Parts: sequence; structure tokens; C-alpha cells
Amino acid sequence: MIDARVFDNMAKQLGELLPPAAGELKKDFEQNARAMMQSTLTKMDLVSREDFDVQVALLQKTTLRLKELEARLARLENANDE
Repeated sequence: MIDARVFDNMAKQLGELLPPAAGELKKDFEQNARAMMQSTLTKMDLVSREDFDVQVALLQKTTLRLKELEARLARLENANDE
């Protein structure tokens, strides 16, 4: 999951777009923006880079095994035809 500091920094940057006179409204806006970003990203059901890399490695291993089994099957079929 994304580090909470990322949300804090983004919310603060958005809050800085408001005029200084906004005062308390600026603080409320930053809190709401942070909560909205977290909620939206949670709904997106994102995976971490580590989980993604594990799945890529697993897929590569599975693909290699499939190719090996296909080659073995082809050899067995050829031997059976002869």
C-alpha cells in the first residue's frame, strides 16, 4: 500500500492552493482531500510492487514449465506415431 506520508504531502500541496485567509477551511480541506484519496485508492484494489513482482516471477516460471511440458508431449506423440 502507499505510504501515508504521500497522502499527507498531496493534501498539504492541495491545501496550499487555497488563499491564506481560508484558515480553518484549509485544514478541513486537507483532511478531506487526504481521506478521499485514501478511499479512492483503496477502492481501486491496487497491489504493491513486491506482490506484482512475485506474480511476474510465478508467471514466468509457469510459462517455462508449460513450454517444457508441451515439448515433452510433442516428443511422446511423435514416438507414439512411429
